[in-house]
Amino acid sequence: MPPRQPATLTAGQGSPRPRLGVISGYALRVIREQLGYTQEETAGQVQVSPDTIAGWESGRRPLTAVPVGQMLMLRHRLLALGTTPALLTAFERALEADVLLAGALDEATPPEGSPLGSWVMQRDLVEVLTWPLNGVAPTPLRSLPAPARPRRGPVPTAPELSDRDRTVFFDRMRATAEQARGEGQFLLRRQALYLAGYDDSHDTPQWLAHQQSLERPDGWLTDWLNSRSVAAVSARQGDTDRMEHFIDSVLLDDDPGEAANLAYWAYWIGETPHVELSDDFIASRAPGAWHGEKLLNHLTRGLRPDHGFLTLNIHSIWALLTIRPHLLRSGAAGRALNERIPMMLDSGQLSTRARRELDGIRYAIRLAEA
Repeated sequence: MPPRQPATLTAGQGSPRPRLGVISGYALRVIREQLGYTQEETAGQVQVSPDTIAGWESGRRPLTAVPVGQMLMLRHRLLALGTTPALLTAFERALEADVLLAGALDEATPPEGSPLGSWVMQRDLVEVLTWPLNGVAPTPLRSLPAPARPRRGPVPTAPELSDRDRTVFFDRMRATAEQARGEGQFLLRRQALYLAGYDDSHDTPQWLAHQQSLERPDGWLTDWLNSRSVAAVSARQGDTDRMEHFIDSVLLDDDPGEAANLAYWAYWIGETPHVELSDDFIASRAPGAWHGEKLLNHLTRGLRPDHGFLTLNIHSIWALLTIRPHLLRSGAAGRALNERIPMMLDSGQLSTRARRELDGIRYAIRLAEA
């Protein structure tokens, strides 16, 4: 099959691109609809013109260009109008995602200058950043009620990027991953590879496999992270064999590997108290200061036959309850697990190890209830 074609570039390339506000604009629209306001009513509430609201929501007037003081006033006003904290947090992450997206689409900035290597990203930001790429709404927006006012005419169900911008974004992620090989650039390369894995082009799996074949890990942590990244991207692409291999060969019977897996999960879902600037925290052999209840609830929700990370979720629950059995004492966590385990055991796609771990989880629940 022919290789993936890069974006067709036009005259003027290299000049600064306008700031993009498609993600935060769409998030603002969701908030407005949940509040039950029209654009005109919202304009009166936040003391701007209706055209400004329309420009913000469409991205024509990017919210990322709004001065800090005005943005704080907008945030406070949305909160006073009844916006839920979860929606407001998603809106804030959308602003951050728009800045990252605009940077990725700025062809005048060299790939190694990307801010993606500045800190270890977490789920709440990644879900918002990839929203216009895969159409999957961030977690806080997935169970919202229908808008109080019916929408007029056909409307997009997610923030929209042009085909060219999508191609440019993934081209830039590939270029960043290919070029970020210098000292101190491992995090940048790893996160660019992860985002490149959202590309649904036919050659993405082959390109990712080639990139991973070029890796020369310089220590236990980079080797562990490379293995997990390969497994995660492959699972998202529908190939679960690499995830099974990761669990069997990297996690099982390896205490540092098990601790790293739980530490990464806890950080990814935001249970740890602060942002990490490097991956080094994953290598700690201690269980970590996080409680584990939020992680257990997250992993339990992932116990679905169609979930690409199903086997990793099962193993991670088993490992988490091994070091923190007290998480089952409340009863609620055990009941939620008990409701899902029979459905999982009825699945014909589970490995022998996953079935054994589910039996172990069910036994732990019985002990907690005794």
